[in-house]
Amino acid sequence: MSQPSKPRILTGDTPTGKLHLGHYVGSVENRLALQDSCECYFIIANKHAFTTRSDRPEEIRQSVIEIATDYLACGIDPDRSNMFIQSEVPAIDELTFFFAMLLPFNRVMRNPTLKDEIRDKGLGDEYPFGFPLYAVGQTADILAFRPEMVPVGEDQLPHLEMTREVARRFDQLYCGVDPHTDDKDYVKAGGLFPVIQPKLGRVKRLVGTGGPGPDGNLLKMSKSLNNAIFLSDDADTVHRKVMGMYTDPKRIRATDPGEADPEKNPLWAFHETFNPDKAWVAEMQEAYRRGKVGDVAIKKRLVEVLNALLEPIRQRRRQYEQRPDDVLDALRKGTIQANRLAEETLALAKQALRQDYFGRTLTMK
Repeated sequence: MSQPSKPRILTGDTPTGKLHLGHYVGSVENRLALQDSCECYFIIANKHAFTTRSDRPEEIRQSVIEIATDYLACGIDPDRSNMFIQSEVPAIDELTFFFAMLLPFNRVMRNPTLKDEIRDKGLGDEYPFGFPLYAVGQTADILAFRPEMVPVGEDQLPHLEMTREVARRFDQLYCGVDPHTDDKDYVKAGGLFPVIQPKLGRVKRLVGTGGPGPDGNLLKMSKSLNNAIFLSDDADTVHRKVMGMYTDPKRIRATDPGEADPEKNPLWAFHETFNPDKAWVAEMQEAYRRGKVGDVAIKKRLVEVLNALLEPIRQRRRQYEQRPDDVLDALRKGTIQANRLAEETLALAKQALRQDYFGRTLTMK
């Protein structure tokens, strides 16, 4: 079994379009920060996109390229990190089947993230069998690379908990690990799969630019909800989206303190997240509470802050858009390395399962 020279991480995205600010603070920032200190694998989970868009394969293909371009534009370095395409790593599918035998169906369907997606996407009872299967597939996406840590947004924690359950169950059942073993010691105790640890972004859940959902709570940023600011949005688009942002409709413009509550206005969530001038934010929040400053001034400043953050990303993205072969080369390089590791994991899993009849070699062009 190969041992990484530094901690290994795995995370990624389902290609449903371009990346937005919620992705950036939820996970991408952590990926950029960990490129030197960790062995990094970043999966573009295109097969999971088929769970709700199987009739749009060309759209999924384009989304894969868009996300890979966003990765590179943000600063993911293919010489330091491995970005790869899920469907080009067949070992993941084989592991998915074996892992599916370790999870009761009712356990999968109790996954709150899965239930939320069924509700938010209005799927009702009309989703394919592959939709709940993707929750199992995510455990294979992760464990195929035997990472120690998975940088994710808060909404993905239920999927990670299922992954931890699968790792424990496999190691106990097929590797003889004592169930009383501490999670951090499973591999030392003879297990194949580490019981992974999540690493949350500095913002667990970035709200979107639109209003609240049916329950009255502000909805998280999401392309499907049409409330997202994308990393690739030009300056004029950022201006339009910010100036049209939902703000607290019940705000009372008065001089008495406490009548305006920043917690009910998503503008402040954005300033607290992205504005580096913390003194300005604190001063303006107090002025807002006292009715001394209006939404327009706060929005205009937010436009400046976001465009300052996004302009270097936009510039790099334009360069990669002019060199599409560089994007494919980066994906090919990462996918080759991902296959090397995933094939090793599959071979070790089959040994533990006593299903290692013949060797095999996987080649990529």
